[in-house]
Amino acid sequence: MIEQLLQLAINGLIVGTILALTGVGASLVFGIQRVANFAHGEYLTFGAYIGLIVNVYYKADLVTATIAAMAATALLALAIHFTVLKPLRSRGLVAMSLITVGLGLMLRDVVFMVAGPQIRQYAIDQTSVYDLGLVRIAPGQAVAVGVAAVVVPAVAFLLARTPIGKSMRAVADNRDLAAISGIDVDRIGTYVWILAGALAGLGGVMFAMIQGTFDPNLGYQILFLIFTSVVLGGIGNAYGALVAGVVLGMVMELSTWSGLAGGLDARMKPVLAFAALIALLLWRPQGLFGKARVL
Repeated sequence: MIEQLLQLAINGLIVGTILALTGVGASLVFGIQRVANFAHGEYLTFGAYIGLIVNVYYKADLVTATIAAMAATALLALAIHFTVLKPLRSRGLVAMSLITVGLGLMLRDVVFMVAGPQIRQYAIDQTSVYDLGLVRIAPGQAVAVGVAAVVVPAVAFLLARTPIGKSMRAVADNRDLAAISGIDVDRIGTYVWILAGALAGLGGVMFAMIQGTFDPNLGYQILFLIFTSVVLGGIGNAYGALVAGVVLGMVMELSTWSGLAGGLDARMKPVLAFAALIALLLWRPQGLFGKARVL
């Protein structure tokens, strides 16, 4: 039973890390650009397929494939920002949200038409398992752990210690005050889309690897959980999204532990996340780390 608990904790940490990294980008985009980007899940799908092309068809290693996915998804996010979202941002929050829903549907359909509905996987042996004694880790999970160990501290350092990161947090906290203080809000907005796209591409590759197989619905399946971590952490709060993503992933996985009155059915994990979201919104609408604000 202890072995199962440790295994679930490892799984939860991996899933939570993906939610945290992708949630940071989505949270900053909303905090700075006031755009609830419901196409964010399709950015993950796009990144996963770019990684697949580089890894499987061009025979590159997973590190190269991940970097390519991050770069391509960042460019996609930037292109959509300049061609669609920026010209239309005066339309209001509701209109912009509906526009991103349409963009997400379009991106998913494009992936379906180009790549087909077939189930795909990266060029790693999905049948082998690393036995570490108390826990067992698949190759995809091992790569995800290694990536997370590097990227999570790097993102935290970027936000906490670099001028760009500090400017991002300042604009997300109070856009008008940041502009008065001399921060180029539009330029920071561009950087945020690059960061959000890159992290979405990374998250897509990581999620595809830990699942083992994936299809064009990959991003759609995880979108709700990403936004749940954003809301739980406090919309616009980057650190809140990091913490909430990890906590959400851990709670969902640990809830299936048989030591908890038999454990929750694995199919009910999204329901648990939804229930937690409702409970938090009733108690603290601004999220755990967010500040009350008028949108």
